[in-house]
Amino acid sequence: MRRADRTAGVLMHGTARSYSGLQIALHWVSALLLVSLVSLGYYMTSLAKGAPGKAALVNLHKSLGLTAALVIAWRVIVRTRQPAPPSIPGLHCWETELARITHRLLYMCMVVMPLSGYLGSSFNQYGTRFWGVPLPRWGWVDNALQHLFYTLHGMTAYLLLGLVVLHVAGVIKHQWFDARRCVQRMLPGRGERAL
Repeated sequence: MRRADRTAGVLMHGTARSYSGLQIALHWVSALLLVSLVSLGYYMTSLAKGAPGKAALVNLHKSLGLTAALVIAWRVIVRTRQPAPPSIPGLHCWETELARITHRLLYMCMVVMPLSGYLGSSFNQYGTRFWGVPLPRWGWVDNALQHLFYTLHGMTAYLLLGLVVLHVAGVIKHQWFDARRCVQRMLPGRGERAL
């Protein structure tokens, strides 16, 4: 069955009016992990090299980042199998298009960030431990490649922050200024009352 036919069938039966419970859970777990990772990343990079406890923070950041990568991979798989609900009714065309582009860029950043961080760690002497378990290194000690991937990692973090601000601003506008009740679509058991 084609995706368009599946989507139309789901809409006809009314089950795609809100996000599924799994989509909602993955959204909030991803949000919590990403906020934690950006905050921790900002703090640990502000510490001097060799500062007490910095190595533990770096390893925590790597483990949380790989955990986020697994959650995000799960989220992408779920998104390809469960269509998102229709756009909020009554939006201008430019708002719908901006939301679509923002969501795609958010997903792109959520994939690029952990991948670039892991690759950056593969080209340094320390490698990566996932909650204490050493993972294979996909590279060799190469400062230029390490710098390249870590730069991409950092730039993606700033882009992600900007997109999150835009996303939250859109939610605030639709929820409180336009009275569209969009927040309820991302709360468990509230989706059917959101439209």
